[in-house]
Amino acid sequence: MHLTLRTRVAQPPAQVMAGFTRELFLQLAPPFPQMRLHRFDGSRRGDQVEIELVAGPISQRWTSLITDDGVMPGGTHYFIDEGQKLPGPLRFWRHRHLMQPSPEGGTIIIDAVEFRTASRVLDALLYPVMWAQFAWRQPIYRRLFR
Repeated sequence: MHLTLRTRVAQPPAQVMAGFTRELFLQLAPPFPQMRLHRFDGSRRGDQVEIELVAGPISQRWTSLITDDGVMPGGTHYFIDEGQKLPGPLRFWRHRHLMQPSPEGGTIIIDAVEFRTASRVLDALLYPVMWAQFAWRQPIYRRLFR
């Protein structure tokens, strides 16, 4: 299943990319499920992020590896995180973070997510939940990168 959200912010792509820090990661966490950050190396190739998601008595670990980062010829900065250890029911996770120059100035932050479970039906049922989790980020991006 694919999910893409775009958020326009005022700062240039290089500044936005530099802003993808541990502090931003913590601010982007939605209120549910609760997230505990165990490791945040950064947003460069080879970095790892390890979190624990807690919903009542249930907790599950999630480990992502930054598999690529860089700058594309048109000036778009990016990094890609891929799930290594995923909470159920997820079986596949790839999140491309793109900071694309906006023609009007500033940046368009693109969250391009691909996820899969064992079932296309479950993928479709999870889609609105995933969309809400990423829509939560938009006002935070706008506030921090104005």
